[in-house]
Amino acid sequence: MVLTRRSHDRGHARLEWLDSRHTFSFADYHDKSWMGFGPLRVINEDRVAPGGGFAPHRHANMEILSYVIAGGLQHRDSIGNGSVIVPGDVQLMSAGSGIEHSEFNASKDVPVHFLQIWIQPDRLNAKPRYAQEHFPVEARRGRWRLLAAPDGGDGSLPIRQDARVHATVLAAGQALSHALAPGRRAWLQVVAGQLRLDDGTVLGAGDAAGITGASAIALTANADCDALLFDLP
Repeated sequence: MVLTRRSHDRGHARLEWLDSRHTFSFADYHDKSWMGFGPLRVINEDRVAPGGGFAPHRHANMEILSYVIAGGLQHRDSIGNGSVIVPGDVQLMSAGSGIEHSEFNASKDVPVHFLQIWIQPDRLNAKPRYAQEHFPVEARRGRWRLLAAPDGGDGSLPIRQDARVHATVLAAGQALSHALAPGRRAWLQVVAGQLRLDDGTVLGAGDAAGITGASAIALTANADCDALLFDLP
């Protein structure tokens, strides 16, 4: 079964410095039909204006990934980390028992565009931790590159959930597949470009599909595209 989530149907929050699209219910946007997908709880597509950002705020018991699409994201947190995250970088905050952080556009001239992803952990009140890795585009071309996994295998970020996050960059006409173990589900999020699933479903930038009851996912790029795949319990 394929459940589609179209970009234009997502929740929308607009502030002077922020344009945010919510795939699932978040903050003031609530839709009981879109509360998450398995342990995947949030995918926000955020565009932050130059000089803008999120003041210090607290999270707990959530695995939070930031995937930068364009620009630079300045991060600081209460456990001593500080960095600028750029395209190709993926940041992980395992909030555990609690962590406070801030996120700001690192530039005074250009916007920053990124995905904020929350995955519910498989345990509560663990010790907070932070990790960040760079995944070059060359390592994602024409293949799935593992970004996050429970054991941090293959140079991925270690998350506290039986979930695996993959990324790919495909040229127009390229095809790719992913096998799903029995009982697993998948969420496919298109970051840029356009692709087609083997059932004929076409997804463009910002669109997504939740896939259940399948043994594999097959897709073909209709145009150059960048996509994320969440393999979930």
